[in-house]
Amino acid sequence: MTSILIKNIRAVDADTDIITDVLISGDKIAEIDKDIESYADTVIDGTNLVLMPSLFDMHVHLRDPGFTHKEDILTGCSAALAGGVTGVLAMPNTKPPCDNPETIEYIINKAKGTGVEVYPVGCITGGMSGNGLCDYEVLKKAGCICISDDGRPVENAEMMRKALELSKSNGLLVASHCEDLSIIDGGIMNKGETSEKLGVKGMDRTSEDYITAREMILAKSVDARIHICHVSTEGSTAMIRFAKSRGVKVTCETAPHYFMLTDKLLEKRDADYRMNPPLRTSDDVRAIIDGIKDGTIDCIVTDHAPHASEEKADFEKAPNGVVGLETSLAVTLTALYHTGEINLNKVIELMCINPRKILGLEIPAIEIGKKADLVIADIDRKWIVEPEKLHSKSHNTVFKGMTLTGKPLVTISKGRICYDAR
Repeated sequence: MTSILIKNIRAVDADTDIITDVLISGDKIAEIDKDIESYADTVIDGTNLVLMPSLFDMHVHLRDPGFTHKEDILTGCSAALAGGVTGVLAMPNTKPPCDNPETIEYIINKAKGTGVEVYPVGCITGGMSGNGLCDYEVLKKAGCICISDDGRPVENAEMMRKALELSKSNGLLVASHCEDLSIIDGGIMNKGETSEKLGVKGMDRTSEDYITAREMILAKSVDARIHICHVSTEGSTAMIRFAKSRGVKVTCETAPHYFMLTDKLLEKRDADYRMNPPLRTSDDVRAIIDGIKDGTIDCIVTDHAPHASEEKADFEKAPNGVVGLETSLAVTLTALYHTGEINLNKVIELMCINPRKILGLEIPAIEIGKKADLVIADIDRKWIVEPEKLHSKSHNTVFKGMTLTGKPLVTISKGRICYDAR
């Protein structure tokens, strides 16, 4: 049984913030105390570093099977570990879509041994076509804990209502990509001053706001849970806040680019700054931050969506999506922690604890007997995002060239060091 001794580390989780030593034996935390005197196979000096539970990203696109020129499960897991992430929800818009036990089994088996727990998300409708519901019991038995047609909405409201109703008995979380395709109508960025300046078709924010409202109304009607994906607008944030106050069983997520960047970046006519939902305005950025601070927004995820460089070459025709697994903690620390918006315990709640809680997974903590899924970070280290150095197969990061403050250095999964950049 291997062991790791971390000396003089600042250990932080939702309820803890202490300077201590931490001994890991096998896959568990064995001892937490000052001045631990014990043999260990590996000793790490944690002076001026932070130990926290590993991140769980409940919204990623691993592109495998079917689009492995963009990313595959192995490169995606490598990127995750470099970002301090040891668990992900993998969205179902693969080829074939994740609507059958064979695809689910393929994803789970390929991820074994990577150090990342990959949970395939099953489709709400067969082939994500919107033409009929999947067999959720079959998907659950195969290993799904969540269903979504992410990448597109379930256009038929009654079909979505039935999916929500069934979720009460099958225990699967329903996650919604909130977008009205008839309102989007070919738009490629936020509709507003910048899209008009560029002379390109914009995505009206009512597309997101309308479907967000619809999903919460449907969930309330059948007393089911609903999870709203990648919240980006002031309107959606306000409606979710109100719905929570009225007892709707709604949770939601946002991504780092929505609380740090605005659509003015699109003036560069660079498709690496295009994603869906799009970058919005400074008012939306402020609303997202306020939603994070007051608990309206439950999780910070990445919506990691790799695309090959040649696919991103044409600003107006390129597919939407940006990579984010390796920068999510750093951007959150830069934009929210180092600016005084939230403390480190809140960062951990948003990125480590709440995603697992929503999904019914084991809640991590720095406690004796807990599973050793941990990340050691230098929260004050400044570094420049260089796309070519990312572990992902694709390099379409919206943070390219930016200086961030905070960096994961060591990722420990089940007591094993799976990433070490010290």
